[in-house]
Amino acid sequence: MFAIIAAVIFGLALLLDLADATLGSVIDGGTLLVAGLLCVALHLAGVGAGARPFSFRRRR
Repeated sequence: MFAIIAAVIFGLALLLDLADATLGSVIDGGTLLVAGLLCVALHLAGVGAGARPFSFRRRR
């Protein structure tokens, strides 16, 4: 899920960079880049993957 969010954020950052625009005084291309990298890091760390139940059954 975080990978999809990161892709959207990176796409928005690219559009803002190409248009040379900002979304206010705080949110600009650099802020979106950092937010996208944070989402990628969380995705690679396994956050949001959900808990997988352990099964003690053996296959036959």
